[in-house]
Amino acid sequence: MAKSDALLPISAREEDPLLSDGSRSDPNAETHGRRRPVKGLLAVSFGLFFIAFYVALIATHDGSRSNDVKIESDGTATKASRAHLAGVSEKSNDQLWKLSGDRNTVAFSWNNSMLSWQRTAFHFQPEQNWMNGPLFYKGWYHFFYQYNPNAAVWGDIVWGHAVSKDLIHWVHLPLAMVADQWYDANGVWTGSATFLEDGSIVMLYTGSTDKSVQVQNLAYPEDLNDPLLLKWVKFPGNPVLVPPPGILPKDFRDPTTAWKTSAGKWRITIGSKINRTGISLVYDTTDFKTYEKLETLLHKVPNTGMWECVDFYPVSKTLVKGLDTSVNGPDVKHIVKASMDDTRIDHYAIGTYFDSNGTWTPDDPTIDVGISTSLRYDYGKFYASKTFYDQNKGRRILWGWIGESDSESADVQKGWSSLQGIPRTVVLDTKTGKNLVQWPVEEVKSLRLSSKKFDMEVGPGSLVHIDVGSAAQLDIEAEFEIKKESLDKILGDASETEEFSCQKSGGSTVRGALGPFGFSVLAHESLSEQTPVYFYVAKGKDSKLITFFCTDSSRSSFANDVVKPIYGSSVPVLKGEKLTMRILVDHSIVEAFGQGGRTCITSRVYPTKAIYGAAKLFLFNNAIDATITASFKVWQMNSAFIQPYSEEAVRALSRT
Repeated sequence: MAKSDALLPISAREEDPLLSDGSRSDPNAETHGRRRPVKGLLAVSFGLFFIAFYVALIATHDGSRSNDVKIESDGTATKASRAHLAGVSEKSNDQLWKLSGDRNTVAFSWNNSMLSWQRTAFHFQPEQNWMNGPLFYKGWYHFFYQYNPNAAVWGDIVWGHAVSKDLIHWVHLPLAMVADQWYDANGVWTGSATFLEDGSIVMLYTGSTDKSVQVQNLAYPEDLNDPLLLKWVKFPGNPVLVPPPGILPKDFRDPTTAWKTSAGKWRITIGSKINRTGISLVYDTTDFKTYEKLETLLHKVPNTGMWECVDFYPVSKTLVKGLDTSVNGPDVKHIVKASMDDTRIDHYAIGTYFDSNGTWTPDDPTIDVGISTSLRYDYGKFYASKTFYDQNKGRRILWGWIGESDSESADVQKGWSSLQGIPRTVVLDTKTGKNLVQWPVEEVKSLRLSSKKFDMEVGPGSLVHIDVGSAAQLDIEAEFEIKKESLDKILGDASETEEFSCQKSGGSTVRGALGPFGFSVLAHESLSEQTPVYFYVAKGKDSKLITFFCTDSSRSSFANDVVKPIYGSSVPVLKGEKLTMRILVDHSIVEAFGQGGRTCITSRVYPTKAIYGAAKLFLFNNAIDATITASFKVWQMNSAFIQPYSEEAVRALSRT
């Protein structure tokens, strides 16, 4: 643990623009533990999140490691990357080597036509190179994101910046902040913003110092009259928080949006770990420059490792609407979400928040945050997510960072890496009370072009080509019903029980009595490449039906340097409900939403043949006994035409 005085600058005091009375801050003041409270800003909080910088492909992060040698999964030693030395993880080919059994596996021979097709049409991604949240201000949604302007790999992390009127059509702006101070010399990392009552904005972000120590810094807009928020000022007294005693210097990151306590203070939480216990530290402040660390933790879960990108927010138990981060009361539950550095999975749990001591307890400890049975936002490729409250439309919006599943060499060849998922509204499922539901923001419908509607009955073992033209950019909404006779037959057979798992039961080709059935997207006409999205209904030992929602990318590509998992989970289906799914297809990303968004799956796929006009759509029913009826509508989707920065591009977008 580095002492705080070793982390702070020795430069002279500078004028503090946040102090209206002309007083100055002391950059050498103690920045951890109990601080003298300062009377200050009272306001309403608003979320800004930054989707962080991680790819879900490699092993456990060890914050205590300080040398420049990295031990690979096969025991060999290699020179550590900048990301490893900084205490974070970047893409590795470990999983590819595990799949092939050969560290010297020859990469697939991608050509420019294949790689060009992979770039998405209506998802946000950088113009080039490597990227890794939004706020609404004066009529504009702002998206700040982690970005490497110099390469399609992790490193040189700065803040990219883009604006939109609708969360779909974006214009890139100049970089918002760069790594130009000792306290963020190794990267301007994840942060969150809070709106104050007077309309001003304060922003906390993690910086990695010139010694690779993770510290929290303060920034604010230079000109609040500028709706584009083009220029940002770093507080001269940074850092405002350093790792407290007992926390390793590389295990202290990702401050949340602040919320108001009953005592009128602002409260934040920051992810960390103690040994193998994932924790969320809690701090109170009145001015965002001095902090009081609470003795209690918001929450902790043993054996979950480092918690990254912690999120904390309220959800209504009765209303299908979003809530400001500071809302509390008897009709409110609170969500704690953490991104698990060890597994690259975003887990959440529903529980009760206690304002008096800043703690939270889960409603069901058996599905607590980060354990294997806990709930996930998404059962596919989805990490480092955070929400923000959109006061413009009274909704809470979730964004997730979607990394690549190909090799780093392919990223370098195509010149870019990673993107953002389509923004989703997120609310408590008022029907079950036990899970969240997520749904693409309504604005994505503005991209819908021509559509076709289909109603058909599909017997066991059937495959039907759905003629919608090129199937690289689609929005599909579907309802399925299993024929009553098929259900009665299975339920009447006491011996017909099975255990099923999307990941372990062999994928969409393994046939059962009541599934799988669904769609094969990005499919070649020969079906040599395809990505099935499907339901599977199994009868458990108690004779109750359990429905699973899955995506099988195991046959999505001929390429050998691509990770091709089978994703999915069970999905609650209530009495009287039909089985429903929605699928957004946008070149190399497939986002699937089961039962109105109770279970969500994001996949990255890299076909080599099923591209351009050769990408097809099929409806299939691989069940042995079940006949299904399918009613669905398919829209062709327009491109979002995300624009590079120019004053004319901003003016054009403002007219929409």
